Amino acid sequence: MRDPKATISIENVVASTAIDQELDLQSVAMDLDGADYDPEQFPGLVYRTQSPKSAALIFRSGKIVCTGASSTDAVEASLEIVFEKLRALQIQISDSPEITVQNIVTSADLGVELNLNAIAIGFGLENIEYEPEQFPGLVYRLEDPEVVALLFGSGKVVITGGKQPTDAEAAVDVIDGRLEELGLL
Repeated sequence: MRDPKATISIENVVASTAIDQELDLQSVAMDLDGADYDPEQFPGLVYRTQSPKSAALIFRSGKIVCTGASSTDAVEASLEIVFEKLRALQIQISDSPEITVQNIVTSADLGVELNLNAIAIGFGLENIEYEPEQFPGLVYRLEDPEVVALLFGSGKVVITGGKQPTDAEAAVDVIDGRLEELGLL
């Protein structure tokens, strides 16, 4: 018995926060071991954490974007490491800056090969983009949950735009249900 929800895996969590002050990134880069700062290439300083694995993009404005984490807990743990490193450089940071999840990217496997042409017709063109000459997947914009799903002929699905892990489960339910209704499974 296939269970697509059991195959859901978080690939990336992107979150943002701010420390409410401007930073001298050149100075921070010199004092923060392992920081990468090349303003010619990218306007922010990149600081990678190893456990949990992620990258924090620190901007002069004090905004910080964390990417590459595998869960919302990992985002929070990674950012706490970044906050501690910055506090060690005498940068004032409140005890718990607000962290906002911007995007959760997940993957899943529907467990069957998909006829993307039939799906494009069956799902209706208003929420679908499918140009196989341009991209091998079908782009399906869901309204509830508000996410974008990329469906591939192999049955693999990538879901992006979620704000919480349950968005992926809801999206898989919607997609699986529509495919079943249309007799495309």
